[in-house]
Amino acid sequence: MTQQNADSVSWWHVVGRMAWRIGVILLVVVIAKLGVDWLLAKIALLESDSAAQAMMGLIVTVLFGYAILLAIPFVPGVEIGIAILVIVGAEAAPFVYLATVFGLSLAFCIGQYAPLERIIRFCNDLYLLRVAALLERIAQTPRQDRIDAMHDRLPRWMAAALCNYRYVTLALGINLPGNIALGGGGGIMLAAGISRLFQTRYVLLTILLATLPVPLAVWLLGTDILQ
Repeated sequence: MTQQNADSVSWWHVVGRMAWRIGVILLVVVIAKLGVDWLLAKIALLESDSAAQAMMGLIVTVLFGYAILLAIPFVPGVEIGIAILVIVGAEAAPFVYLATVFGLSLAFCIGQYAPLERIIRFCNDLYLLRVAALLERIAQTPRQDRIDAMHDRLPRWMAAALCNYRYVTLALGINLPGNIALGGGGGIMLAAGISRLFQTRYVLLTILLATLPVPLAVWLLGTDILQ
C-alpha cells in the first residue's frame, strides 16, 4: 500500500470514528427528549385522571423514569420531581426523595467509575483536545496533588469553596436555582465523578442530605409550601 493510500485509509478511519461518536451523542439526546416527553405524558395522565393516581404501577414507572432522566445532563429533573409531588401529593415525598437520590448517585457513579482512557479517546475523536488534555492530567495526577494545585492556583475564597468545602459546594450546586445552565443535577454529579476529586461514600452522604429538605418539608407540611 502506497503512502497516499495509507493516509487516505487513516483519514477515513478518523472520519468514521468521529461520525460514530457524534451519532452516539445524537442518539442520547433523542432518547432523552423522547424520555422527557413520555414522562410528562404520564404525569399529565396522573393530573387529569384521578383513577390513575391510585395505580401504583404507573406511579412506580413515573418515579423510575424520573430517576433515570435525572441522571442525564441538562434534563430538568428537579422540576419534574416537584411536578410529581404537586400532582400525587405529600404521600409521594419519600418515594420522590429516594428516586432523586438514586438518579443523582447514578450520574456520579457513571462519572466516577467510567474508564478515563475511553473518555479521553472519545474527546480526541471529537477534537475536544483541551478536554482530553485535562482528563489526561486527571488520570496521571493523584487526587490530593490536584487538590493542592487547585488550592495554590485559585483565589483564596474560591479555593476554600472548591477545595476545602467542595462537598458543601456540591450540595449547593444540586440545589441551586437555574442549575440547568450548569448541566442540571445530573450534569453536575457526572462532572463531579469525572473530576475524581470526590470520594464516593462522602458524595452519597452529601446527596442524601442535600436532597432531603424539600421532600421532608412536603411530607410534613403538605404540597402547599411548593405554591
